[in-house]
Amino acid sequence: MIVRTLSRDDFIARFGGIFEHSPWVAEGAYDKGLGAESDTPEGLHADMVAIMRAAPRTRQLALINAHPDLAGKLHAAGRLTADSTKEQSSAGLDMLTDAERTRFTQLNESYKARFGFPFILAVKGKSKAEILASFETRLHHDEPQEFATALAEVEKIALLRLTDMLK
Repeated sequence: MIVRTLSRDDFIARFGGIFEHSPWVAEGAYDKGLGAESDTPEGLHADMVAIMRAAPRTRQLALINAHPDLAGKLHAAGRLTADSTKEQSSAGLDMLTDAERTRFTQLNESYKARFGFPFILAVKGKSKAEILASFETRLHHDEPQEFATALAEVEKIALLRLTDMLK
């Protein structure tokens, strides 16, 4: 696909969901201008990340808050985006025991109470045990470190999504 030849509307329709419920990232990348490098997952990712990183902290926080809890209520209710559903299912988060579900709920609540935003982790290719270990470790971080980690994880998720779409 030659991404740079898409109309603005087509580009936003196709890539507006790469950053969870935040089409402003795709809009900004398109408006800034797409080059030949934008036709690759890595190039388009760099374009979009530049927009996200240049955004004010309030907008970055809104982007983080647009992400669902891992194995949370939206997952149980079938109300995740298609991408989030696929990613969480790939890590087995759709097949939790009652004890695992309780633990995920406790960790999600503890994390949000401590930091004020949801725990973000690119879960594709990770096991439930790895995800739980990340939760446990990151709960001991400070807020600036976790904010930076959340944005880095958002970037990883976006690259995985772009790679799936453009391969």
